[in-house]
Amino acid sequence: MRHSLNALTEELKRLKASGVRSVSVDGVTLQRLQAVVGHYSSGAKVEQADSADAFSPKAIPQPVQATSVTQSPIASIQTPPFSLPQGSKSDRMDALRKVVLEDEQCLANVRPGKRVVFGVGNLDAAIMFVGEAPGAEEEKLGEPFVGPAGQLLTKMISAMGLSRAEVYIGNIMNWRPQMPVDADGEQYGNRPPNAEEMNYCLPYLQAQIEIVSPKVVVALGSTAAHGLLGADAFKALGDVRGRWHEFAKYPMMVSYHPSYILRNQSNRSKRMIWEDLLQVMERCDLPITEKQQGYFLSV
Repeated sequence: MRHSLNALTEELKRLKASGVRSVSVDGVTLQRLQAVVGHYSSGAKVEQADSADAFSPKAIPQPVQATSVTQSPIASIQTPPFSLPQGSKSDRMDALRKVVLEDEQCLANVRPGKRVVFGVGNLDAAIMFVGEAPGAEEEKLGEPFVGPAGQLLTKMISAMGLSRAEVYIGNIMNWRPQMPVDADGEQYGNRPPNAEEMNYCLPYLQAQIEIVSPKVVVALGSTAAHGLLGADAFKALGDVRGRWHEFAKYPMMVSYHPSYILRNQSNRSKRMIWEDLLQVMERCDLPITEKQQGYFLSV
């Protein structure tokens, strides 16, 4: 028991050092953690003096289901130099996709049976949406935004008068950030990528943006916005959301991630994101009907 507790403590400290502020697990595991902490606090010794601190409510607002976790090898590793051929957008994107899908670090961070995730969509798109990191559904298919948040994004794009095939969709990350796994070897929960992981993948995203050359980039969520604007660019997403910024000479709108609406089903939440998208439509000279102007205004 002591060995498992120390191993979990070290993993939590590693996650905290890499910028992770919370992890999630089920209630059963929380009860087990509380029982372990109670056991040691009643008389058993813990090898590290700060171990109890790692299990405090501030350190773990929610519990973690874990039997093991693979360490990320990405820290302090630079993206290998790559070059793309001259030619059409299709030729260049195909070459970039091959580079990313064969990248050693991307592959090292993908669990068996899962896939590296690369962007999809229209290479002549006026709008490029950028999300954070792949989730469970995305790493199965190797495509961004295919889970519940992705289905909602597709509806949002449709509300703009476009189809998913008319835009380009990418991620700040090319793999699902590693988390502990359960007894069946399946990764449990999600976490935002740390700065090292995002910096490693950023050149691949920037290359996609340069190939597509959209009129507007839309950063969806805090993680994507931090990745494109910088880790210290803002504290709360509301500080930068709904305003125009720039990334690598491209106009960029920052908005909430579609998962925000999945958690907040009010018209007010939907209207905030929709107002951001109205600005994007206007910037891209897309027609805006009176009906679209009035979406989600009713209480």
